[in-house]
Amino acid sequence: MARDYYETLGVPRTADEKELKKSFRKLALQYHPDRNPDDADAEAKFKEVSEAYEVLSDSQKRATYDRFGHDGLKGAGFSPNFHSADDIFSHFGDIFGDLFGGGGGGRRPPRGPRRGSDLEIGLRVGFLDAVKGGEQNLEVPRHPNCDLCEGSGAKPGSTPESCDTCGGRGEVLQQQMFLRVRTTCPACRGQGKIIRERCADCGGQGRVRTTSKLTVTVPPGVDHGMQLRLAGKGEYGDPGGPPGDLYVTIHLKEHEFFQRDGLDIYCTVPMSYPQACLGAEITVPTVHGEASLSIPPATPSGKVFVIRGEGVPNPTRKNQRGNQHVQVVVEVPKKLSASEKELIAKLAESQDQKVGRGRKGFFREFLEGISG
Repeated sequence: MARDYYETLGVPRTADEKELKKSFRKLALQYHPDRNPDDADAEAKFKEVSEAYEVLSDSQKRATYDRFGHDGLKGAGFSPNFHSADDIFSHFGDIFGDLFGGGGGGRRPPRGPRRGSDLEIGLRVGFLDAVKGGEQNLEVPRHPNCDLCEGSGAKPGSTPESCDTCGGRGEVLQQQMFLRVRTTCPACRGQGKIIRERCADCGGQGRVRTTSKLTVTVPPGVDHGMQLRLAGKGEYGDPGGPPGDLYVTIHLKEHEFFQRDGLDIYCTVPMSYPQACLGAEITVPTVHGEASLSIPPATPSGKVFVIRGEGVPNPTRKNQRGNQHVQVVVEVPKKLSASEKELIAKLAESQDQKVGRGRKGFFREFLEGISG
């Protein structure tokens, strides 16, 4: 069973960003692979605290975790991408730069073709589409390898040269107190090669900009701020390297009639005065269609009824739905026919109530009553 992220970092659930970073820095230093060479347990703990920090330092992921736990993160498409310490160095370069000497000093250049970076994009989803789920289309800006130079960045007919600073390794060694830290070569930026003659199409970048059209399946019940993960749909990697992942952040559109709070739906429907007095069976809209609601006699305006199971499906638990809360209010007609006015006047007379423009206000009648 996955360990609680707050427990992993040793912080309370109310910890702010500063507390989270301080605890992560301390634990990362303790379990750092350079301080614990060939120690599988230390590396596993290093990955564990990094995963916890990745979630809790992200406000949206943290909100999902606080509400739904590990299952909620999985349902929202989150899974840690730390296959090795190198992944962690590249993900939290600013943190390790502070730990082992500024400028990303603790970051290890990846060995072999680099994996593409992860991308994040927002998706506005209609209120009912989020409840029911379905397919949504996306356009994602990405940067595939240049066809002309095949991703090398060099002019066709020429080749990149080995970097003189690092000898083609892409990294240099620096001594930091008792640690020997491998850092990205500042001359070639970890590539191990220098491009003298640049490709005309990509300007030596090795990549060109394009837009990918993707279709994402939105599961029923997603809420505002949740993320969906599309594996391999992020940025392209180096030639021979895997692409990153795409994270789609859900932004819900408001609905003119329904309101949502978690898995529960709220709405307000009108009822007539006779229905409030005598009771009735009325039809109310729900996010799944229509439902019948029994109004008992003598129902006051503003009363809230709960229709169980007519709310939002739980995106992380099958066969579970929230409820719909229906507030009924007495609707006063703006126009009345002569016969309707006569009937209402008779009702007022039978209840000894004064109506019309000549009626006295309640407080005036009350004061006249107590004065004599």
